[in-house]
Amino acid sequence: MPGYVLALDQGTTSSRSILFDGSGSAVSSAQEEFPQIYPKPGWVEHDPEAIWNSQLATARSVIAEAGISPKDIAAIGITNQRETTLLWDRRTGKPVHNAIVWQCRRTAHVCEQLKAEGLEPEVQRRTGLVIDAYFSGTKLAWLLENVEGARTLAEAGHLAFGTVDSFLLWRLTNGALHISDVSNASRTMLFNLHSLDWDPFLLDRLGIPPAVLPRVVASSAILGETHPDWLGAAIPLAGVAGDQQAALFGQICFETGAAKNTYGTGCFLLLNTGTHPIASESGLVTTVGWQLQSRGTDRPAATYALEGSVFIAGAAVQWLRDGLGILGSSAEIGPLAASVPDSGDVYFVPALVGLGAPRWDPFARGTIIGLTRGTSRAHIARATLEAIAFQTRDVLEAMSRDASLALQNLRVDGGAVANNLLMQIQSDLLGVPVQRPVQTETTALGAATLAGLATGIWSSLDDLTAAWKLDREFVPQMSADERDHRYDRWQRAVERSTRWAAEGIQE
Repeated sequence: MPGYVLALDQGTTSSRSILFDGSGSAVSSAQEEFPQIYPKPGWVEHDPEAIWNSQLATARSVIAEAGISPKDIAAIGITNQRETTLLWDRRTGKPVHNAIVWQCRRTAHVCEQLKAEGLEPEVQRRTGLVIDAYFSGTKLAWLLENVEGARTLAEAGHLAFGTVDSFLLWRLTNGALHISDVSNASRTMLFNLHSLDWDPFLLDRLGIPPAVLPRVVASSAILGETHPDWLGAAIPLAGVAGDQQAALFGQICFETGAAKNTYGTGCFLLLNTGTHPIASESGLVTTVGWQLQSRGTDRPAATYALEGSVFIAGAAVQWLRDGLGILGSSAEIGPLAASVPDSGDVYFVPALVGLGAPRWDPFARGTIIGLTRGTSRAHIARATLEAIAFQTRDVLEAMSRDASLALQNLRVDGGAVANNLLMQIQSDLLGVPVQRPVQTETTALGAATLAGLATGIWSSLDDLTAAWKLDREFVPQMSADERDHRYDRWQRAVERSTRWAAEGIQE
């Protein structure tokens, strides 16, 4: 049997591919950035062809770098930026518009209207989500209303909607598969958490023709195979999950109560709540974690999670580099921030595209407060790292209220966890140990293990648990009084950023 699994990890700012062997070790990897498009303030788009071309290029690169035949790959797993919305023509495979990225706020006023109609409790009951422009439903509705001829084509069955997983699966199979897994579907604001299917009431309210929707499938199952033209062989496609759910799986958070935080463009804290969804009363969302193929069961049980989504984490560091120009590279932030003992009472609220959980304020805007003549770029750099950690605490406080738990430790992953100072700040501001695994690419690993389970590379969840290895544990060094004082100052800073652009967003 072939002994490798290829993970395609399509992110917000770059596409990556990682080849894993049967022990879960990375054999080769490749990454390629692609442009971000900002047509108007608060709007964010991607060129779908740039997504596809960068992802395909990295997949081909890792196969060549590893020196293996494509036939040595037992399966492909896909993980992806979630909520980003694509619409393409079934007849040609060509997108009818740029992808509308999860960060995009163009439908904020539509969401305000839905809230004004009193629909939020019903939306939360059905989907587990709050009404927000973050999710795919209003983005798809916008495309159908604003792309010339789109609604007519959609109602005639000629258009296909999908999140990035669906688009990649369509392209990899030359249109043979139009599917999405339960974890990605649960991020659309169109999917019923209880029936695990598209919700007719919400489709009708948002004017979504059912003909555009993908078929919903399990996260770990043999779904089809790639067309041999793309990677040189027909390779089974056997695992799909949104990036944060894939990271929860890759961090071996299989037990109820286990939690992880991923530090990427955004910051995402997920808590496994088992086979029953828990409704949040604290500004979090309820989501499907994954669904594993189960022999002899037509509808295997799903695993659910509570999630808090922070929109801007690593993207704040990119803004320091590209927007303010105070960093030559993102890697410079660690040494620069470490050059001062604290932030000098400077607080940065990185609400550059609004605030996510637990406040859900699309009209909040970025705020730096506490500046004096003595403030340096080092203080701003440190305040940026602290902002990432403060936003994580915001989510954890809400999660503790909803799930009635006191977290014992937090498993972390994503590119920013290589920053030891950030991890220490995070432990200090949470007051719990932070555990960094040896394999920090847990998003890609989650996609790979979902695919490997379906194809027999790994036989059980116990096999995966045994393979998880701790790299370093960061323990709190800050007093509880200091921790709470700084958190109180953070909350005061956040209040000054809220609702700032309520009158200025363009419809």
